[in-house]
Amino acid sequence: MIRSEAVEAAFRRVPRHLFVPAGTSIEEAYSADAAPPTKKDVEGQIISSVSAPFLQAQMLEQAQLHPGASVLEIGSGGYNAALIAEVVGPAGRVVSVDIDPDVTAWAREALDASGYGNRVETVCADAEHGLAGSSVFDAIIVTVGAWDIPPAWLTQLDHDGTLSVPLRMNGVTRSIAFARQADHLASTSAEVCGFVPMQGLGERRERVLQLPDGHGRYVRLRFDTGAPEDPNLLDGVLADMKVRVWSGVEFPNGVSFADLHLWNACFLPGFCKVAADEGTELAQDRKSWFPFGCVFIDSFAYLAVRPAMDGAGIEFGAGAYGPNGEQAAAAMVEQIQAWDRRARRGPVPTFGFWPDGSDRSHIPDHVALLEKHHGLVTVSWPRASRP
Repeated sequence: MIRSEAVEAAFRRVPRHLFVPAGTSIEEAYSADAAPPTKKDVEGQIISSVSAPFLQAQMLEQAQLHPGASVLEIGSGGYNAALIAEVVGPAGRVVSVDIDPDVTAWAREALDASGYGNRVETVCADAEHGLAGSSVFDAIIVTVGAWDIPPAWLTQLDHDGTLSVPLRMNGVTRSIAFARQADHLASTSAEVCGFVPMQGLGERRERVLQLPDGHGRYVRLRFDTGAPEDPNLLDGVLADMKVRVWSGVEFPNGVSFADLHLWNACFLPGFCKVAADEGTELAQDRKSWFPFGCVFIDSFAYLAVRPAMDGAGIEFGAGAYGPNGEQAAAAMVEQIQAWDRRARRGPVPTFGFWPDGSDRSHIPDHVALLEKHHGLVTVSWPRASRP
């Protein structure tokens, strides 16, 4: 993920082990994909962590920082702010804001201990409304999962600045670098990522449906949007016979198909994420499916896979439960095939954000539309057409 000398130099200089919890091994502290948690909620869910180095490098490169730049980081931890300080240099300005006083206290302590305390300003506040009295920034880097882009961020972003944000789109997240284009934002790059969700006014809670298996265990369906109007129709659905429908769409091992999930998030009605307790039928067959699905009236389907290409790849399909399981599976398979025909081999998708008040008459007809509180997100696969 490191593509520039400036970002490489920052990673070589900043001592990451001083920013992780006590007792973290050196191997974990410097592992490229480890994200040591720094705080959990009362239910044991991680609400703050030191992001994995590969994600931090990815977002630093996306932001295209330069010496002397002013940068606002939304979501503190200390380490990433220190990396930013190295990239922008002594003439730059770095402000790191977090809603949680425990997190900002942790960040200040680690920054002081590592010698960056006088190069990073830490602020405890809800960034939904921006920073009172602060000027505009050349870049805003959001290090928590955001469901929306509030107006304050655009107000405090310089006209030629870059906003890098892990944006959640119907449950699927991409780290997107946005630049202004007339009255809206257009993506300059996008990468697969995962972040703990934002807290405060910008928080967006998923709706969770728990489907009991009759033995004290559950399959959980998580909806970002589009939850069923009558979830009671799914009562007892796991008792129905499971069906599977295969798409004929094959994919070689070792090649990412993450854009299939994004396609389904945009175009598959009733799209949701799926999780299964240990001991459920789904959990016992965990290697044959991925945690994405859809609801169709009184039934639900999930993304299934089976070996293909003489063991060198997989075939996509759908498993389903419920009286209308075959229709639910068919709906998912239809979108798998649509993605394969219209988007799989084309250019990567691009993204736009059209804030409230922008001229939406310029939005192309072929894009996916995702409504937010403060605007509209568009997702476009070049040469693809809406299913």
